[in-house]
Amino acid sequence: MLLAHPAVLRELVARYESLCAVAQERALAPDLKRRLDDVTYTLCVTTGTRQLEHALAAAKARLAATTTG
Repeated sequence: MLLAHPAVLRELVARYESLCAVAQERALAPDLKRRLDDVTYTLCVTTGTRQLEHALAAAKARLAATTTG
């Protein structure tokens, strides 16, 4: 399986977390929901998973492995 570059994973995780923070502060507008859906889909595709929780765990594990290894 191809692995996403750590910089790509780092950016996707950061974008997801940023959008979640914005979503908690205000109503989930259609544009914000679309962007959250897009980044969720991209995280799943780049990590080879089907659920957001698994995608985030895989991305964070890969990032941890690249910084320690």
